[in-house]
Amino acid sequence: MRDVSLRIDPGERVLLLGASGAGKSTLLQGLAGVLGGDEEGESAGALLIDGAPAAAARGRAGLVLQDPDAQVILARVGDDVAFGCENLGVPREEIWPRVHAALDAVRLDVGIDRPTHALSGGQKQRLALAGALAMRPGLLLLDEPTANLDPVGVADVRDAVGRVLDATGATLVVVEHRVDVWLPLVDRVIVLGADGLLADGPPQSVLGARGAELADAGVWVPGIPPAVPPPPAAGAGEGLLRARELTVARVRGVPVATGIDLEVRAGEVLAITGPNGAGKSTLGLTLAGLLHPASGELSASAPLAAGAAPAPIAWRSRELLTRIGTVFQDPEHQLLARSVRGELEVGPRALGMDEAACAARVDELLERLRLSALAAANPYTLSGGEKRRLTVAAVLATAPRVLVLDEPTFGQDARTWAELVALLARLRDDGSAIVAITHDEAVVDALHARRFALGAQAAA
Repeated sequence: MRDVSLRIDPGERVLLLGASGAGKSTLLQGLAGVLGGDEEGESAGALLIDGAPAAAARGRAGLVLQDPDAQVILARVGDDVAFGCENLGVPREEIWPRVHAALDAVRLDVGIDRPTHALSGGQKQRLALAGALAMRPGLLLLDEPTANLDPVGVADVRDAVGRVLDATGATLVVVEHRVDVWLPLVDRVIVLGADGLLADGPPQSVLGARGAELADAGVWVPGIPPAVPPPPAAGAGEGLLRARELTVARVRGVPVATGIDLEVRAGEVLAITGPNGAGKSTLGLTLAGLLHPASGELSASAPLAAGAAPAPIAWRSRELLTRIGTVFQDPEHQLLARSVRGELEVGPRALGMDEAACAARVDELLERLRLSALAAANPYTLSGGEKRRLTVAAVLATAPRVLVLDEPTFGQDARTWAELVALLARLRDDGSAIVAITHDEAVVDALHARRFALGAQAAA
């Protein structure tokens, strides 16, 4: 982000938009005073909170990060929400009423003694928001706060933020690709572009008068949907994975979903849907051969196993590479290399691919996923949307027959969303089997996916 000049007045409610990589998260972290010093990057100009440098005004702003795992501090839910208040020196007798009020506001009804490691990704997002609300900041900074939430959770979080703003008069800056969700709450839209501000003003004048222009730049604009691929030309092919009476658990002895019967078929997208905490990610990891089934059976077809054991959990990592590829819900959980190019080379090198073939495959993926300009960058410096595209590309580098993708469209702008969906459609049409764990109804529709819904009764 460069050459941005703006002023946000007390009490304003701002929706911050822009294409993936435009600098939205960087601006929020700067406002929160947590960007670090010169050793972590470069900066020019001034960034002030109440007239003082943002780094000197910590505590005035409450930040909810794009990655909720990065914000979990303590082992129990109640302690984690209380952590910020304790650091601000809030009197002890005020802290726990604030904790309970914040958990109620975001509707995280799991008990204050619940281990934080047992929460789903969506529940961790609510936890992070509760921790920020409990501090009662003058400036509330939210980075994709509803990205991994089910539709009910999206409305709950938006309404909770609205109630807090009404009660406290706090200033809001929210980064979110679900524009229509936040429009009832905001009074200003700021759009970042590669060379500074693209637009700034009331929502109607920005999104109405300049909607087509902004959509071309990758901004999600209500009423201007991105292009979607045509339906599959052929029906689903052979079954590659089969689950019978499957029970899945991330913690031994604590099942999160039971009685699962499903088949993963070549040339088809299977969308696993359901509320937060229902066990979707756990089921995905089990299908991918990364978690032991708690009970029941998960087996691979003979063509998929191709000489390996029938159960994917018994496969070695090298055997998984060309059979089942997995994209985790949190991209940072699978980053291994020091550069984007190096990340894409990990799988092909593990398979013993020669240098020329490896380079050709990596170059193709960099181009297809709009990552060529970032080939030399450290993966951890990428935006959330760029990290997601990188992890998808890294899985595609070994051409597995089955793809298990957890929230594959997380953090994407309208342009990269459409490109990613088109890529998945081509893989489907080429005979790959795709399992997509998602709350994104648009991607379910765009890929003509077969839906497998895990119910609320399975939630833990």
